[in-house]
Amino acid sequence: MNVDTVQSIQDTAKVAASKTQDTSWLMHHIMDSHELDFEPFFSIPLPHLSLFGFDISITKHVVFMWLAAIILIVIFKMVSNQYKKSLVPRGISTFVETIIVFVRDEIVKPTIGKGYERFLPYLLTVFFFILTCNFLGLLPYGSTATSNISVTVTLAVISFLVIQIGGMMKNGVIGYFKGLVPHGVPGWLLPIMAIVEVLGLFTKPFALAIRLFANMTAGHIVILALLGLIFIIHTYFVAPVSIAFALFIYLLEILVALLQAYIFTMLSSLFIGMAVHQEH
Repeated sequence: MNVDTVQSIQDTAKVAASKTQDTSWLMHHIMDSHELDFEPFFSIPLPHLSLFGFDISITKHVVFMWLAAIILIVIFKMVSNQYKKSLVPRGISTFVETIIVFVRDEIVKPTIGKGYERFLPYLLTVFFFILTCNFLGLLPYGSTATSNISVTVTLAVISFLVIQIGGMMKNGVIGYFKGLVPHGVPGWLLPIMAIVEVLGLFTKPFALAIRLFANMTAGHIVILALLGLIFIIHTYFVAPVSIAFALFIYLLEILVALLQAYIFTMLSSLFIGMAVHQEH
């Protein structure tokens, strides 16, 4: 390695170090944006749109949600075509069928019980969508849409509506809200319990949204922070340690991506089961 090469590496490190004096570089890679970054090559600006005063701009996370939807549509179209030719699964059909059977038999059926078939399509959609979004965020230049609180809140609100509608369809509107209060509660305690139970209806989707958002954001922050130590400490000796730990966290993120899709689906299914079968 000649002197010019060494000097070039040192200059690059100094520039990177100057950028890491604040945390804006880190949040730039975590937060949503109005452009697709392919640093250091190029970036693609995304359009700013508004409708009746509401910002409906296409952002980086929106693009990756569309990409996740396209991937799922293509995959399930391929699986559908294979099943039309033969009922024996092959290739990707075997993989997809394994996941579907797992979600049905290990998550939905045990937590909802009788009548689970009505909610299975929604829960499968949620599981595959979250899983695909999580994995897209692990790719180079990828972005994790599920690390956006707006996305997780929207998913939680949809689950909230499914929970409430499912409970009302099974028990009736009056019967559903009446069943929220446990039997045998003293009359003087009923107003307090009613308030607590109504608040409980909203804390469940809140917990779903915050759990998914926090877990998917935290992993990326840790990886970037570990890599940033190389330039912050101004020494090459920390590079092997930082890269090794970042690689370990990255592999752990693969497990977290699977786990968070499982947890969101499992809790949604559990809350649906509690709303539908209030007598249990």
